[in-house]
Amino acid sequence: MPALPTRLRPLAAAFALLAGLAPPATATAATHPNSPAPAADCALPGKTGWTDEGHDTDRTRFQRAGGTHRVLTLFVDFPDARATDSTDAYAAHLAPAAAWMSRASYGRSRLALRSLHRWIRMPADSTSYGFTRGLTFEAHEKYLRDAITAADPFADLSRYDMVYVVPTKAAAAISFSPTYLYDPATPGVTADGRRIKWAVTFGQDMWRWGHKVAAHETGHTFGLPDLYSFTGATHQYAGGWDVMGNIAGPAPQYLGWHSWKLGWTRDAQVACLPRTGHRTVRLSPVERPGGTKIAVLRTGETTAYVAESRRAEGSDQAACCSTGVLVYKVDSATLTGEGPIRIINAHPATDPPTGCTPLDLAAHTPGQTFTDPATGARIEVLAGGPTGDTVRMSKG
Repeated sequence: MPALPTRLRPLAAAFALLAGLAPPATATAATHPNSPAPAADCALPGKTGWTDEGHDTDRTRFQRAGGTHRVLTLFVDFPDARATDSTDAYAAHLAPAAAWMSRASYGRSRLALRSLHRWIRMPADSTSYGFTRGLTFEAHEKYLRDAITAADPFADLSRYDMVYVVPTKAAAAISFSPTYLYDPATPGVTADGRRIKWAVTFGQDMWRWGHKVAAHETGHTFGLPDLYSFTGATHQYAGGWDVMGNIAGPAPQYLGWHSWKLGWTRDAQVACLPRTGHRTVRLSPVERPGGTKIAVLRTGETTAYVAESRRAEGSDQAACCSTGVLVYKVDSATLTGEGPIRIINAHPATDPPTGCTPLDLAAHTPGQTFTDPATGARIEVLAGGPTGDTVRMSKG
């Protein structure tokens, strides 16, 4: 779900909130195969002022993706929706998110989840908090403040980096799971001498999405945008290849671009072509640690094409997910929910199996080539196998 904008402004207006973003990377290195350009030459600047695909994430507003994130899970009920069950099942439902995040980040990000195993009574009815798609930042912050205030006597909140708030199943009005990102210009929510900067307030949709909803929402606190579409076909841009798109999709990973943006993939694992030239790259699957993870062909100040190797064996829906080279366009000036990443479908005429979407079969295989006539960008898949793929990217 989207991270809510601040100060009663609608989502589109909130994208101008952040200022002072770094200038775009300047390409200075040669692109001869024997003298490859540094990865920084393919890093894109953020242009939206909110969650986007830029590498210059504002660390005042968003938390760093690496290291240990101490999370306290609170369980809340309401005067009009009282809990009659144990908190154990709720905690168990989200617990696998910790292992999922560790695996997806190659061990570089850890969710240290702790639960306050008691029901915290909220001071107002569940229907009073306005949990509809028009939920404002102020109403969302009030919900979080009420939960923190009610829980404060039972927990030392100064010990945690972020908070998860989980409602009783009886509270149907708390329907969806928005992410809370604090506004530095306001007093905000505090407890035990600490500012509560980041929180996920789960709704009843957590039971539909499963534990990966925690990875999606926590991704917003790292500065990642939504890859699903806010208008039209919901999964028209990225399908299920990234948890920031279809949370219940078949690919058990973040895209390689996101992994690089978050610092989980290192610069040494990125092959960059920032100008005209060509480069042949052996790619290791993003689902596994080690090796070169992405080949990036920069096409403009805020745009690039990316190729990565995908091997989704072992996912819970692997039958829906093709293997091979995923090619996609990144635009760091495109707003969250409007397709900042768009997967190039290598098999647009193929009918997907039952339960799958066309983009689930988008990966390129050896012998296939993607070309963008407008920019001269070209990505050829030369070879592939269980251990990875070889691509040649060129721009002439």
